[in-house]
Formats: sequence, C-alpha cells, structure tokens
Amino acid sequence: METVHVPLGERAYDIHIGPGLIERAGELIAPLLQRPHVAIVADEHVAKLHSETLVTALKRNGISSSILTLPQGEATKSWPQFERVVEWLLEERIERRDVVVALGGGVVGDLVGFAAAVLRRGVRFVQVPTSLLAQVDSSVGGKTGINAPQGKNLIGAFHQPSLVLADTAVLDSMTERDFLAGYGEVVKYGLLGDSEFFQWLEIHGPSLRAGDRATRVAAVKRSVEMKADIVVRDEKEMGDRALLNLGHTFCHALEAATGYSERLLHGEGVAIGCALAFELSARLGLCSQEEPSRVRAHLKNMKMKADLYDIEGELPDSDGLLNLMGQDKKVVAGKLHFILARGIGEAFVTSEVPRDAVRDLLDDALAARG
Repeated sequence: METVHVPLGERAYDIHIGPGLIERAGELIAPLLQRPHVAIVADEHVAKLHSETLVTALKRNGISSSILTLPQGEATKSWPQFERVVEWLLEERIERRDVVVALGGGVVGDLVGFAAAVLRRGVRFVQVPTSLLAQVDSSVGGKTGINAPQGKNLIGAFHQPSLVLADTAVLDSMTERDFLAGYGEVVKYGLLGDSEFFQWLEIHGPSLRAGDRATRVAAVKRSVEMKADIVVRDEKEMGDRALLNLGHTFCHALEAATGYSERLLHGEGVAIGCALAFELSARLGLCSQEEPSRVRAHLKNMKMKADLYDIEGELPDSDGLLNLMGQDKKVVAGKLHFILARGIGEAFVTSEVPRDAVRDLLDDALAARG
C-alpha cells in the first residue's frame, strides 16, 4: 500500500493506493468512527461488483452499514438524485460525527461529497473510488457537486474527504473504454506540470493499459501526488488549482453539447480538450507544433479519442460551442480563462485568448469531421 498525505491542517487526510484496499476498508475506516456504523452510497453497477466485499470488510471490524444504490451514469449528478441521497441519509439518522462512504466513480463521489457537505452543515465522508478517473482526480481535493442544465458542476461545495481508499485491483473490472477515459486525466497531469511523467507514460502507457498492476499503482500515485500538491497550495481554486482544468474548458462544452451522455465520457472529453488546448497554444505561438502532435500521437497510440471527429453524432457549430464555454466556471468578468501551455509540462492560466483564435480552431476541428 502506498500512501499520499494531504496536509490541510484540521482537514488533512490520507490517500491509500494499492490492490486489496476494499478488503481492508474496515480496519482503515474504523479509526474515524465515533460509533460502529456507516452509510454507503454506490451506483448500481459498482454495488453488484464490490459492495459485498466492502460490507464484509466492515463487519469483520464490528462496523454495521446501510446502503443506497443509484443509477449509473452522469445523469445521476442531478437535483433529483441529490435530494434522494440527502433525504435517505436523514432517514438513516446519520449524525454530524458519523461517516458516509462513497463507493463508485466520479459521479457518486461528487454527488455524495456534496450531500455530505450540506447534511447537518457538514458530515465526514470517505471516498472509495472504483474508476481510474475517480482514483487519480475526482476523489482527491474536495471539489463536490452536481450538474445543471446550464453546465457541468455548477452547483456544489468544497468539502474534503476524511480518507481515500484507491483500490487499484478494482480497475481490472473496468471496461477498456472507461479505463482509457480515466487515463485522459492521468495524461493531463504530465501535460500540465511534469514532462518526465508524460515521457514515462509514453513508455509505460501500453503496459498500464494492458493491466500491469505495479505500473497502475505508480501512475495513480504520481497523479495523486501532483493533485494533492496543487490542492494544498490552492484549496479553493483561486490560482494554481485552475491548472488542473487543462483541457476542461473544451471538455465541458463538448459534454454539454452531447447531453452528458455515453457519446462522450468525461475523460474522453479531457483528452480531446488537452489536444485542442495544445493546438491552440501552438497557433498562438506559445509552443512548437511538435508539442500538440506529440500529445495526439500518444493518445492515438493508447487508442483514445483525440479529435472532434472521434465523437459520434452531430455537434454545434463553433459559435454554439463558444456559447457553451461561456457557462464555464473559469469565466471571470465575462472573460474565458484558458489553461494553455508553453510546452509539455508547462501549463499556465490566461484570459488573453482572442475569441477569433478559438473559433478558427473549432471551425477547423469541425471541418475535419467531414
């Protein structure tokens, strides 16, 4: 088991990474409990695969549990399901000193974290992320929330978990598409701040994709270390933390354009968004054209989506996509803030991006769809 500590004073917590952690959940969660009971929220698919293991692990340590299952998919991050979770937790008489466990991917983690943030003005929660995307990104850092018709993650709160258990063995049960979507967030970390990590991924990505457990632990650990370091510097996203949104301005617009559906998974949108961000950087003279070419080459070598033409079905025109970007949380005083790059591992935040340059980029990307 590898451990990454997030030193946030009284909100500090550990992220444990390695295979078999769900089987050890009882012993790892027990020190947090005032009374031997937890409430578990999971999506239906994950519950079938892993809830019995979790419940058994808790029982072994004298901890009882109750469980609520939710529908799978991004549409679950909504007011109706949020209301359902909060009311269920109240019916279960979850108290402020109790612990709620989020078992699942990013959707469940974000939703349950938000519910924990507002329940009785804040109860503790434990993240047990079961997808690669959740393990390397959404389970760490305390950003919680739900989607609105106007855009993604526009309703939420900062609420740090008390513990994260990233069981890398459960990644074996993921579909290849879901795993590669999560890998989009892994690549993002190398692109935004660690060129050596990106180079390592270029070498080891294929074995990571093929299921090598040691490689997967190493990739998750390095991703988490990078995110934790940025979160500690900028917990409420007033500065450096915005770097973690590399690719996300494009991604969130594309997700809204595809209705948060199976047409485009979040991590697929991140990968395409990173490629577009590097292409935009090259067009603005910030980096050489070799950099976006290298990014796309790696994504395609991993058999991932890398361009707008990889998204099935209709998309809005460039003005439609720009309007969707206008709902992005990084809009300040009406100006879009982009994360661009001077090279691989050298991302920065800027609002000095000509709208026409973004429109031209999108026009060309849409034209390539034929």
